[in-house]
Amino acid sequence: MISATDFHEGMVFEDDGRILQVISYQHHRKSQARAKVGAKMRDLDSGSIIERAYPSDTKFREVEVRKKDFQYLYAEGETLHFMDVESYEQETLQKGKLGVTAKFLVENMDVIGVFFDGKFRTVEMPANIVTTVEWAEPGVKGDSVSNLTKMARTANGIELKVPLFITEGTKIKVDTRTGEYIERAQ
Repeated sequence: MISATDFHEGMVFEDDGRILQVISYQHHRKSQARAKVGAKMRDLDSGSIIERAYPSDTKFREVEVRKKDFQYLYAEGETLHFMDVESYEQETLQKGKLGVTAKFLVENMDVIGVFFDGKFRTVEMPANIVTTVEWAEPGVKGDSVSNLTKMARTANGIELKVPLFITEGTKIKVDTRTGEYIERAQ
């Protein structure tokens, strides 16, 4: 058993039959009141984000987490197909379980498959991906002040702000955690 004071980012636990993963947390204590732990969590079954505050002495069941190397194969409607790189067994997930991170998947991408209590539940993405700009707003000649950006869309549908010098067909690196432009890829 673990308590709310043991929370850390990425930790997985069970609360009222739901498997939750901590995204962020903060300890709160107001004068004479009992300490509380406020947490922002992802429900790993539905993919939804939940915010709750727990008394610091609340106990939870810790969930056994196992990770394996997987490769993303393809999407078929709302179903995503992955392959275990050691055994070549295939697993599937619904796009909704990954939320917005599903947009970052590129065929044949290496990811980490995450199992909770022996069941394939989600994947961990690499920190950044390289993708091609499919559409970009035109940059206006004479706009040379630093840090000016324009909107662009990548081949896999990610909309983000990029510097003015980025044009259609340019390969760029995108941070999968924030969805922001990092740099032009080589």
